[in-house]
Amino acid sequence: MAFARMDGAPVSSIRIAANKAWTAARERKPTKDIGDKVRHPEKGHDIAYYGDARFVGWGGGLPICKDGEVVGAIGVSGLSADEDTALAALGVELIARQQENKS
Repeated sequence: MAFARMDGAPVSSIRIAANKAWTAARERKPTKDIGDKVRHPEKGHDIAYYGDARFVGWGGGLPICKDGEVVGAIGVSGLSADEDTALAALGVELIARQQENKS
């Protein structure tokens, strides 16, 4: 487990980033996918449907997989949802590369 906060990042982004990682790991999918689902005009439902107050549907949470299994997640917060997602994807890629180099 690791946590980093850039200088000047909003304090509120700490909890949001942790919740994004929690959501991505628990549901084994990007948080943006969950947000898109709950906002769907015909099939959407309240985020409370998931039964956990930590659930979020903003982009920026991605699961980390190894050998087809979710082994963790990354949550990024403080920028736009697209920028948070791009940074989370970079983190997932760097972790995957690090694992490849260990093999």
